[in-house]
Amino acid sequence: MIGQSVLETQRLRLRPVKSSDAEVIQKAASTREIADTMISLPHPYPDGEAERYISRQQAEQKKGQSVTFIIEKKVGERFCGVIEVRQIEQEHSQAELSFWLAVEDWGQGYMSEVIRTLLQFGFEVLGLNRFYAYHMLRNPATGRVLEKTGFKQEGLLRQRVRKWGKFEDVALWAILRKDWQ
Repeated sequence: MIGQSVLETQRLRLRPVKSSDAEVIQKAASTREIADTMISLPHPYPDGEAERYISRQQAEQKKGQSVTFIIEKKVGERFCGVIEVRQIEQEHSQAELSFWLAVEDWGQGYMSEVIRTLLQFGFEVLGLNRFYAYHMLRNPATGRVLEKTGFKQEGLLRQRVRKWGKFEDVALWAILRKDWQ
């Protein structure tokens, strides 16, 4: 099991996901704009899916396979989004980074703040050597955030996913501990 603490940035708090987050996750994840930019988020977001998601994330954390944080504003403790360190591979000391923000929080620099803090957690606390992340090419904003936080594009996975009935190209990005230091 991976221990999880609360992390803070200048404006935001990252805290463990809990059952009472289901309603805000359900509401935000039900927005078509969120599902449109996420590789594996369904739309419409099914009723009860937030509860299943939280339960699954908590079970994966107990097994040491992932750590999920709710992103919220420090002032007012308002939900902003979710960020996960998932697919943790102890043998290879690497994990995937996956994240999304509620639409009303786009374009404010929140995710760059969050990722920098999460990289420190991953490299120093989890002892990882490598983080990787994916995004659909038609979502260049995510690529800019990854680049801004030190990730380097490693490749292009042509027609890797099918979204809304159309095959999409996906970029693969990564950052190594030595790049971060």
